[in-house]
Amino acid sequence: MQIKNYIRDIQDFPKEGILFKDITPLLNDPIAREECLQILFDSLKGQKIDKVIGAESRGFFFGMLLAQKLNAGFVPVRKPKKLPYDVISAEYDLEYGTDSLEMHIDAIKKGDKVLVHDDVLATGGTAKALCDLVNELGGEIVQCNFLMELSFLNGREKIKENPIFAAITY
Repeated sequence: MQIKNYIRDIQDFPKEGILFKDITPLLNDPIAREECLQILFDSLKGQKIDKVIGAESRGFFFGMLLAQKLNAGFVPVRKPKKLPYDVISAEYDLEYGTDSLEMHIDAIKKGDKVLVHDDVLATGGTAKALCDLVNELGGEIVQCNFLMELSFLNGREKIKENPIFAAITY
């Protein structure tokens, strides 16, 4: 099965000049979704994972499924002011400024083996912020795991000190 066949291109979304990779058809097909989950799971080669962190919001889909399959905790990482407890935050660059992500201060304990998951590795800003949050709390990143990588944007350069896996590369 070609997982790429379940990724739909949407021209000029969310703004003109952007070719958006829509994963909705993949999520909608139970066989393709399970195949993709298995590819992401198999990339871990039986490593011990204590926590899976997923970035808001598309990182939640496969992040939660991976956590369940790994019998690990799931940690949602969200935009500012969306989490109800005390948080740490990490800022990252956008084309037009900066943004930040937040995680509960007690989500990861020192020494936890952590899988960092998001739907796409593009410029690497979000991925770097996720790694910074894990490192700040003393977690050990086992792998940075993505549904897809837009390799022409060189995002892996920002997180190259970590093992990186993408199920699909463009």
